[in-house]
Amino acid sequence: MKARKSRIILYFVLWLPVLASAGPDKPAHPPAAPAAIAENQAPPPPKPFDFLDAELRAKELAGKPYARDEASLPDFLTKLDYDQYRDIRYKPNKALWRDEELPFQIQAFHRGFMFTDRVIVNIVNHGEATRLAYSPELFDFGRNNLPAPLPADLGFAGLRFHYPLRRDEVLDEIAVFLGASYFRAVGLAQVYGASARGLALDTGLPKAEEFPIFREFWIEKPAKDADSLTLYALLDSPSVTGAYRFVIRPGLDLTMDITSHLYFRKAVERVGIAPLTSMFFHGENTDRFADDFRPEVHDTDGLLFGRSTGEWVWRPINNPRQLRISVFHDTKPSGFGLLQRDRNFDHYQDLEAQYHHRPSVWVETLGEWGPGAIYLIEIPSEAEKYDNIVAFWVPDQAASEGKEFRYDYRLHFFRDEFIVPSGGKVVATRIGAAENDGANRKIVVDFGGPTLKMLSPKALMEADVSAGGGKIANLVVQKNEENDTWRLSFDLEPEKDKDLVELRAMLKSGKDVFTETWVYQWNSR
Repeated sequence: MKARKSRIILYFVLWLPVLASAGPDKPAHPPAAPAAIAENQAPPPPKPFDFLDAELRAKELAGKPYARDEASLPDFLTKLDYDQYRDIRYKPNKALWRDEELPFQIQAFHRGFMFTDRVIVNIVNHGEATRLAYSPELFDFGRNNLPAPLPADLGFAGLRFHYPLRRDEVLDEIAVFLGASYFRAVGLAQVYGASARGLALDTGLPKAEEFPIFREFWIEKPAKDADSLTLYALLDSPSVTGAYRFVIRPGLDLTMDITSHLYFRKAVERVGIAPLTSMFFHGENTDRFADDFRPEVHDTDGLLFGRSTGEWVWRPINNPRQLRISVFHDTKPSGFGLLQRDRNFDHYQDLEAQYHHRPSVWVETLGEWGPGAIYLIEIPSEAEKYDNIVAFWVPDQAASEGKEFRYDYRLHFFRDEFIVPSGGKVVATRIGAAENDGANRKIVVDFGGPTLKMLSPKALMEADVSAGGGKIANLVVQKNEENDTWRLSFDLEPEKDKDLVELRAMLKSGKDVFTETWVYQWNSR
């Protein structure tokens, strides 16, 4: 189905003599013996490529005017439509390291369609970086007829990586870098869904968003027994350059350790660190009609984050009627992520898209991030092919010209949650008309978890509910013995002159809190 065509894309890139004049007390010529030794000495080995080299390239690039690398791309490649471009495939038997039977293999994406920027690929072997040469022989062009020979320096558009997740002799695709600074990854039994990005610039502001690109990258050749792969990348945009290091560890859940060092050419109003991008078309909390045979259509269903206070907060996401921006300030969050909690196929009924297998993506903060805020941006969308959900960290420190930022974090692509404490978590949010007044809203929140499951239906469980406008009525807390969850339900009577209401709720018994905090933004428009 065209509505499910890949939305994501991505690009990756990575980058005396001492004059000793003779003094009055020095001989005009050096002693003969040392000179003879120097003549017989081999030149020193090249310095091994490492992250410092990428940092130096990024810093040097920041001192120059921005220029996109769209060289040598014939016009007919830019005019390819989606299906024509998709018909160009890298030949599997040409995969890098295939003949060496290494645990990782690499395939490249061809330039064309909307992927016009040239991405330079380098392979680092024993510390020495060598550029990977482009050749049309690497690709099967399918039904596309090439009207002219392709330039020898055409380069690539992006990369995909393979690793044996199930059996040693069968390699599974684990990650893709294609388009701007976008990349996606999956663990075992997962299907591509939410994306990560290197950086988000001015997202959600009333002006054009800037999309940095990964214009070059370096890949360390792995050993035969390697279980991780290291990449270095060079990011570039009109406002900022950056050096990135990725250490990819595939498995049941895939992790990426990321180090980013940013150099600002000019001031940026809103810098989004560790941005995540996803799609939400409709779900359990969508309170308007969706003409769709599928009950739910989304890559992820909520934002989770851990506050520095130890509180865990769950914010269901939605497809709003107008742009929504939620901001959650903190000084040292343990992390944040866009999660797909609902794993029940019956809730999606989509055999092709397999939304119940889409990975959750969690950003684990490493080191000191300083004060800032987690931003959640929800964009109105009329189709599932659009990524309309964005989450990222915005530091309080200003991104001015000449400024440098450095952030370390670990990305987790997973199915089963591992980050929430043993208390209760939100498993569903439903919204509809209240029984006695259609203008009021009935809100139902279900909490589940091992601790809640063991509690007797007669346990003294109560709800702590607050609303930033309007009135809360008909508050009920009860155990659902059909599935051992606990249900909180209440009616919201909004103020007639207030469209937006911020809601907050949790379950507790006395001073003991049994669940994470549910927060929601209800809007009448």
